[in-house]
Amino acid sequence: MSVEAMVQAMIDDLTAALGDAAKHDKGNSAAGTRVRKAMQACKAAAQDVRVQVQNDKSA
Repeated sequence: MSVEAMVQAMIDDLTAALGDAAKHDKGNSAAGTRVRKAMQACKAAAQDVRVQVQNDKSA
């Protein structure tokens, strides 16, 4: 997968989490759990992007 595609997937996932973030702001704690899960997935995806860029740089 290209770096551009990886970043776009992260953007899509974060955009999808916006609805749950709004629900969390209104007091829905279950939505907060979903937001935290999305943020953890984003963190892992960001690390994958970093590794891919580093590997591309080293090659």
